Amino acid sequence: MFRTLRRPDALAVTLAAAGILAITMGIRQSQGLFISPMNTSTGLGIATISFALAIGQFTWGAIQPIAGAAADRYGPGAVLIAGVLALALGSAITPFIESSFGLTVSLGLLFAMGSGAASFSVLIGAAAQRLPLESRGTASGVINAGGSFGQFVFAPLLQKLIQLTGWMGAMWAMAAMTLLALPLINKLTGTQQQPVQHHEEDTGALRAIRNALKDRSYILLHAGFFTCGFHIAFLVTHLPGEVDLCGLPPSVASWSLAIIGLANIFGSLYAGAWISRYRSKHVLAAMYGSRVLLIALYLMLPKTEWTFYAFAAGLGFTWLATVPPTASIVGKLFGVRYLATLFGMTLLSHQIGGFLGAWLGGLSLTMLGDYSWMWYADMALAAFAALVNLPIKEAPIKPATAAA
Repeated sequence: MFRTLRRPDALAVTLAAAGILAITMGIRQSQGLFISPMNTSTGLGIATISFALAIGQFTWGAIQPIAGAAADRYGPGAVLIAGVLALALGSAITPFIESSFGLTVSLGLLFAMGSGAASFSVLIGAAAQRLPLESRGTASGVINAGGSFGQFVFAPLLQKLIQLTGWMGAMWAMAAMTLLALPLINKLTGTQQQPVQHHEEDTGALRAIRNALKDRSYILLHAGFFTCGFHIAFLVTHLPGEVDLCGLPPSVASWSLAIIGLANIFGSLYAGAWISRYRSKHVLAAMYGSRVLLIALYLMLPKTEWTFYAFAAGLGFTWLATVPPTASIVGKLFGVRYLATLFGMTLLSHQIGGFLGAWLGGLSLTMLGDYSWMWYADMALAAFAALVNLPIKEAPIKPATAAA
């Protein structure tokens, strides 16, 4: 699985990007743990806090093509540093916020812009430009696994910090831990790893975007990834609330999020390997289809802690494992020169779905008292995503012997 990363420089680039994503995504994916204690402390209301986090979901996506374009033009180093600092600042000032507007600024804008600028589009784009073609699929899986490993580490850690120091102390600790990503940026972008020359035509970012938006396959890919964003944002934001409705302790939620991250480490690594053997659109269709079955099983089972853990393990295998095949399709369609920009556009569609998943989940709980209709909507959208990926025009995978 890792034979394409045997070169020391390829491995160094890949692990540095994975380490950065472990910190930024691990912290971002644990936000839902703060909703209940923050609501108890501030009295702002679940719907208000959910709306701020929903703004954050959209902002995280909106910054992706902007950060990707800046990285493609000026290099990823400065973009990543700015992102890490903004993420730390957003975390640090949140405990001082006393209004819904302030919460929207700290978590919905600063926090989200920082985590987005130091996330998939810039990191995968930077790695792809520094790696040979045969290494990119595996590298994207390893980088993606880094984000999942971060979720596995940070979810129980932050839950314990909330219990020991309160949500404010946990926020400040989170801001400090964010800065651990800074030393890794030079490992990724340092002069010892010069970008690989791929000899692709440089048409300019704006023309690349215009050409991409005319491509039917690119639009279909966006439609499927939109539903993925809805699914993930709903769960990462409201899974703690679902656990509470079932009368289970908060630790079940934190361990469920951790299990999702752990399972997705394996899912991401396998996704990186699968896209070297099978068409990425088929890998995506299988992933989305499996979510329909898992949610249906969850709704039928008794709501015990072991149900949540099994549900988390099943969903976790495909959680963010959709990123490598999605990025792979973008790279196949348009090359890697503007991969950070074009994949950033795809992540924007993902986060439009994320905005709706986080916001509508809060409205569902406030107005209906539970998340029943959100689960049904999630199943329908997952089925839609599975089907909409199939018409994407993607060349068949060539056997290794034929390619040689």
